[in-house]
Amino acid sequence: MNTHAVIQIQGKQYITQKGDDIIIENIGKEKGTEIDVPVIMLFDEHSSKIEIPKKETQGKAKVIENLQGDKIRVAKYKSKVRYRKVMGFRPQLTKIQITNI
Repeated sequence: MNTHAVIQIQGKQYITQKGDDIIIENIGKEKGTEIDVPVIMLFDEHSSKIEIPKKETQGKAKVIENLQGDKIRVAKYKSKVRYRKVMGFRPQLTKIQITNI
């Protein structure tokens, strides 16, 4: 039976299970650091039973690496006046592995 969990990191929620690798926004931790993640909900994939744990329930995750996302380009353009402006942005991301739920 695979137990899935909904965890919350920096105000965003992710559906995970033990051993999953997920990419989140940068949390500012070094590679190999263990972090605690609050578990909001637990459920099983084969039944309709949903368990909402107590507030102090914590899962464990390990930081695998810090990386950069793909570049996002934003362009402004006005016709007939030769106005063009292109800006770029690369988000800083963190890849974590869920070790315990």
